[in-house]
Amino acid sequence: MRQQAKELQKELEVIKETVEEDGFKVTVTGDQKIIYIEQNGVEQKKLTEVINKAIKNVQKKAAKKMMEMGGGLGGLLGGN
Repeated sequence: MRQQAKELQKELEVIKETVEEDGFKVTVTGDQKIIYIEQNGVEQKKLTEVINKAIKNVQKKAAKKMMEMGGGLGGLLGGN
């Protein structure tokens, strides 16, 4: 199961979506990491780092809450 999770992670990392709107350009991977932010032609590396840090912190808190409520995703899917 752990090997499957690692393989899925690798597959998600290669999925990329870029959206451009109103002077902004953002690229996100399938594993929900922002890899690029541009504002009016200027790359915003620090903003990318700060957003990814916030996302990671929230994911950790959510995982902890799921474990407390019944074993993570296994509990949500009917198995423990």
